[in-house]
Amino acid sequence: MITAAALVLGLAACGSDPAETGTSTPTDAALKVGVSPVPHGEILTYIKDNLAEPAGLKLEIVEFTDYVQPNSALADGQLDANYFQHIPYLDEEKAAKGYKFTALKPVHIEPLGLYSKKVTSLADLPEKGVVAIPNDPSNSGRALNLLARNGVITLRDGAGVKATQRDIVDNPKQLEFRELEAAQLPRSLQDTAASIINGNYAIETGLTPATDALVLEQGDDNPYANLVVVRDGGESDRRVQKLEELLHSAEVKKFIDEKYKGSVLAAF
Repeated sequence: MITAAALVLGLAACGSDPAETGTSTPTDAALKVGVSPVPHGEILTYIKDNLAEPAGLKLEIVEFTDYVQPNSALADGQLDANYFQHIPYLDEEKAAKGYKFTALKPVHIEPLGLYSKKVTSLADLPEKGVVAIPNDPSNSGRALNLLARNGVITLRDGAGVKATQRDIVDNPKQLEFRELEAAQLPRSLQDTAASIINGNYAIETGLTPATDALVLEQGDDNPYANLVVVRDGGESDRRVQKLEELLHSAEVKKFIDEKYKGSVLAAF
């Protein structure tokens, strides 16, 4: 795999136009896709190693360890596509930064979970304990809704996926919510009563969401499915269309089911 830094240097060295769209790129050129390492990178590596060549697709997988760079790299033309985010997060990014992006079909769900090194059940959460949640608006609202669905807090009617701490109308244990960058949440477990961690970061740090989470999101009717995103017009790129076919194949569904055993759920 290549790194994001190597990709930027390579583009500069070869004089590529970073604003060039996928539709003007030869169909036999490698498709550069930015990913979170787990599970997105693992899923694309499975495709690259097992399915891409017979389908006539060349893949370059570019790993990022945060949720900011993959969209800026896509907007700048350093990538042809990215695969790391869900629609609520994409909508927040487009509203804040004006990205002209198109989302493709849902691929998988990484259930958000509540984890702790201090307690073994929700009932054991201490009075005035600190609970860390993601600091980006879409995932912080998602975290608060997870707690509300499990009776830890009550949110005002209609708060929905954009809920904030201001929408909490009942907090019986007077929990303190600390917002952190999503990648930092696994490390916060040493200092919190519990932390709500995105599935990819949980898996990367050795947690098994299906068994380690005190509570875990369900896959049914879940609006947080991860998917491939391209610049507007990129959906007509034949390479992107091939990738979409492979991502939604029976082989990939079987790979997700067998490798992640409920910690990642296929959304197709």
